[in-house]
Amino acid sequence: MPIASLIPGDSPRLDGQDAEHVARLAELDEQLPPILVDRRTMRVIDGMHRLLAACLRGQETIEAEYFDGSPEEAFLRAVEANVTHGLPLSQEDRRAAAARIVETYPQMSDRAIAKASGLGTKSVAAIRRSSAPARDQPTARIGRDGKVRPLNSAEGRRRAAELIAENPEASLREVARRAGISPATVSDVRRRLLSGELPVVERRQAVAAPTADGGSPTASGRVPGQRAIRKVRLVQPDPVELLDKLLRDPSLRHKEDGRQLLRLLQQNALGNQRWAKLAAVVPTHCRELVVDLARKYAETWTEFAQELDESVRAMGREHQEAQQEVGMGA
Repeated sequence: MPIASLIPGDSPRLDGQDAEHVARLAELDEQLPPILVDRRTMRVIDGMHRLLAACLRGQETIEAEYFDGSPEEAFLRAVEANVTHGLPLSQEDRRAAAARIVETYPQMSDRAIAKASGLGTKSVAAIRRSSAPARDQPTARIGRDGKVRPLNSAEGRRRAAELIAENPEASLREVARRAGISPATVSDVRRRLLSGELPVVERRQAVAAPTADGGSPTASGRVPGQRAIRKVRLVQPDPVELLDKLLRDPSLRHKEDGRQLLRLLQQNALGNQRWAKLAAVVPTHCRELVVDLARKYAETWTEFAQELDESVRAMGREHQEAQQEVGMGA
């Protein structure tokens, strides 16, 4: 399209364009990627550096793609584009962009805004807390997958309990989708129902009882003469021992898919010190990308664990039904 017809857009860069970066792009021999232009206003959403470089080259036209949407959507797209390619946004640019997105899209989750702005989730949460009182925040948020999830999962847990009661064989994912909560939360609801507990976790506040002589408890909340309740820490199984046991299992070692699973498990069986060393070598400009990948892989492993958990539960139900049939036949 003609360069003369284009107008600078609403850039997330607080200090404007970088002249040195423009000069570097102008010296390149290869064709630069198309810029992104708002069809309605002809404002440049993404690609101002490329547009200025084309001007330096003496071009009269430039390749472009059209964007259809509101000004708010155009700014969000501009931030996302500048985070994923081209000259990286500064930390100040990203924080300012995140604050604006929080104000414009308060229903977006912290993780979704973090991905769009190139910040960490904790940074976005801090920006959200400083932007508006908690009473003005929405009761639900939209995640990176486009799903709406309530901030208070109590209602989602109750809905999940109803769905499980209606269809006990429904998968975790199906119940999670219909209840608007995560599969992990559905798994917890199912576990609580099987144990005879309520689906919603009750948070009770400890009430100090009076002493036998009518006295009051100590400042620590314990009645004088009453034994302190010792906190018991559950001993977690050693991952190294579990992995060694799997490595000795011939049913895994003698199958290609089994060997692939063992290799993946071995690659993840790193100590805390090793993980710390790996984190230290990640350059600053790549950290957000590595964070996104690590979280995505963690989600994949969680889904894998949930699928295995479902299959174990299904086998347990089948075994129980078989035992009942045997008992009835006797």
